[in-house]
Amino acid sequence: MSANDLAQPESLVAQVDPREPVDRLVRDLRARRDGLDERDAARRLEVYGTNELLRRAGRSWPSELIGQFIHPLALLLWVAAGLSWLTGAVVLAVTVIAVIVLNALFAVAQERQAERAVEALAAYLPPHATVLRDGQRRQVAAARVVPGDVALLAEGDRVPADARLLAGSVDIDLSTLTGESDPVFRTAGPTGHDSPLLQAADLVFTGTTVVGGEATALVFATGMHTELGRIAALSQRVRTERSPLERQVRKLTWLIALIAIGAGAVFLPIGMLAAGLSAAAAATFAIGLLVANVPEGLLPTITLALAVGVRELARSGALVKRLSAVETLGSTTVICTDKTGTLTENRMRVERVWTPDDETAVDALTSTRPALSDLAQTLVACVNAELAGAPAGSADRGDPTEIALLRLADALGADSSPTHRAEHRVALYHFDATLKLMSTVDRALPSADSRIWLHTKGSPEAVLARCTSIAEPDGSTRALTGDDRDHVTALVDGYADRALRVLAVARRELPPGPVPERAAAEQYLTLLGLVALTDPPRREVPEAVTQCRRAGIRIIVITGDHQRTALAIARRVGICDAETVVVTGPELSHMRDVELERVLADHPDVLFARSSPEDKLRIAEALRAADHIVAMTGDGVNDAPALRRADIGVAMGRSGTDVAREAATMVLTDDNFATIVTAVRAGRRVYDNVRKFIVYIFVHLTPEVAPFLLFALSGGAIPLPLTVLQILAIDLGTETLPAVALGRESAEPGLMDKPPRPPGENVVRPGMLARGYGLLGGASAVLVLAGFFLTLYSGGWRLGADTSAGSPLHHVYLQATTMTFLGIVACQLGTGLAARTETATLRDIGLFSNPLLVWGMVFEIAFSLALVYIAPLAAVFSLAAPPPGQLAILLAYPPLVWGVDELRKAHHRAKYR
Repeated sequence: MSANDLAQPESLVAQVDPREPVDRLVRDLRARRDGLDERDAARRLEVYGTNELLRRAGRSWPSELIGQFIHPLALLLWVAAGLSWLTGAVVLAVTVIAVIVLNALFAVAQERQAERAVEALAAYLPPHATVLRDGQRRQVAAARVVPGDVALLAEGDRVPADARLLAGSVDIDLSTLTGESDPVFRTAGPTGHDSPLLQAADLVFTGTTVVGGEATALVFATGMHTELGRIAALSQRVRTERSPLERQVRKLTWLIALIAIGAGAVFLPIGMLAAGLSAAAAATFAIGLLVANVPEGLLPTITLALAVGVRELARSGALVKRLSAVETLGSTTVICTDKTGTLTENRMRVERVWTPDDETAVDALTSTRPALSDLAQTLVACVNAELAGAPAGSADRGDPTEIALLRLADALGADSSPTHRAEHRVALYHFDATLKLMSTVDRALPSADSRIWLHTKGSPEAVLARCTSIAEPDGSTRALTGDDRDHVTALVDGYADRALRVLAVARRELPPGPVPERAAAEQYLTLLGLVALTDPPRREVPEAVTQCRRAGIRIIVITGDHQRTALAIARRVGICDAETVVVTGPELSHMRDVELERVLADHPDVLFARSSPEDKLRIAEALRAADHIVAMTGDGVNDAPALRRADIGVAMGRSGTDVAREAATMVLTDDNFATIVTAVRAGRRVYDNVRKFIVYIFVHLTPEVAPFLLFALSGGAIPLPLTVLQILAIDLGTETLPAVALGRESAEPGLMDKPPRPPGENVVRPGMLARGYGLLGGASAVLVLAGFFLTLYSGGWRLGADTSAGSPLHHVYLQATTMTFLGIVACQLGTGLAARTETATLRDIGLFSNPLLVWGMVFEIAFSLALVYIAPLAAVFSLAAPPPGQLAILLAYPPLVWGVDELRKAHHRAKYR
């Protein structure tokens, strides 16, 4: 083979159909059944590349850090620092730069989930593989496996690449791709073109594990061309978008920047031209205006509030990996949930048993009836699970359904030990997803009997189709009639409508001689009975569903289960009703995207049954196209793209794969739907609290800006009531702890009784600006400036008098600026109490119900007094203690500010009562 034969690897891979006849596949891959030559393999490696999952390079942390340094708020602060430096205020310039760096470091702490998800996928690739090269068995690095290689598979091996079985048969654990825990049987032989690729009976896939058997397989795809590679590519291509809060905070920073620039553009010329300020005074005014308009503590406070939300959710069983996701949860409009393990306990137990002589609840069963004895012995034979205590001290092992069947057989007196089963087993026909059957060939029980029996369990329709007789109550058999079939079918439908999973159990005595082929063995069966199992809904789910209904959150069930069973469970927990539209996987596959979007828009209650992980991705995209904020659950590797595409990907902590957990934004440690609702409630509370401390922070911009405007408009005749360093002491010192404490505020009554906010709604509403800048800010500015002028006039100052350093009035001026500083702090106390609720009274939530806020206010008072009364600090911040009589006036500020807002709340309650 020449190198030119491999010149177009992409098109060659695209032309290969792994389900075509084996000889044609060997020809199309230009391979041989005894393996490639080493030279040929080396050439293919050069052309196809290594058998690895490639990771698209993400942004480096230096570029992310640079991005934070050119953030709109950061740019304003850079301007302020530059002006400070030029005017000789070096200490102020260094302080402002320190604030910029602190904000940037907080913001850079973000996780790059796409890259980590691909790293988790790469962990499923084996380090080595056994292949045939030059006709010899050789072990090579898995990364050097190429299309056309013949791989040798044995128990315990991980499959190194997607391959077609040439000889032999294996049991494969496909859970890494499908999330299903049961191993599947794969054997060499012809395969149909109608079944999905993952269900093809002779194909194996990268990253799956051989749990039994041996086989040789022809590799047809490696690296990013494999099924695992396709998922990796989707996981990287589906980019994580900014959360609503991230988008809103970005808008908010631009709003603040525009306000600061607009204020400067309007008032700076007034100060220089109309008021006649000098260049130095104008620079002081510009710096003050910029610093006063930039809430330096806003971004760190939001980050800390979200971090608190993350910790609280972790205690509730939800691990959130991205801070902003806490808020996204609060804006969720649709929750797409699986059924098994999320709505249910994922703990199967038998509820009812039907035999031809009777139907009985499991707690009323006795082993005295021959029909039940035969049923129990068949169940023991036809499972692979093991109960706890076999051997002593071990836990249950195996599929939950088989464990439940063993418990039933054990209760009926059958010997359920694995040693007993192994002694009598002759052959095993694995569960086949196409046949929907599992069978075993066993020597008769007890062993003194020389007969050989076939024991079968599976879906009722599959078993019933192979039955020709039915057991009688006395242990004999009779022909299975049409009426019998109708009766059994009606029973199965009735069980399914009650959310019960039904298995049919049958057996057959095989003729003497060699064990027949499976198709010949699984015929002429005798129906022994039906076993109806339940996976009970979690007790807390109905109340969680009710909360979602009240909160205007839509719930969509997406499950691989039968539609009757899924619908019954969904009805039991209150998700679905008689009007619910059910869409099956095959129906969805024939829908165009626009048709799917129309179904979701026209029908509020939709259930998707027999769905695949790829269906989840389509549903998530359709919902997001309609501007929904989507939370999507998932546990398998194939769920990773859908988890990343949703606004909130929710992985299962117990039953989920590593890849799903890495791709998700949130991991449920208890796999419980109710925990999602708890997280939504927490997200709403966090968002409300973000708005509370935004109001709290914005209030003090008005009393901080007003002094500079007075200074500018008076042309310097009124001395500057507040310095820039004093503003920074307020914004980063006294203001931060109470703002963080507001992030811990409990939810107001009725939080989950209102619909989700519109996705495009701004975090700052006009009413918040009116309340913050206008009502509370205006009241604070009046009180603060009143204290400033009272102190000045009490000390003998008159308009235009000199208050510069060395003048007789300089100390009075320092006392007056201190009154301004302490006045703002006193108003902060009142604002902190007012901002705790939007409409409820302080009496409704309790004055001391937020201890952190109380301690934050204590710190605020202590910090501000320390700046005033500790001489070195007072010198740095240009502060001097006012007379005690004037300090006493400050005691009235907190109740006055809080009282103004209480009047607003009372008016609001009266208006909407």
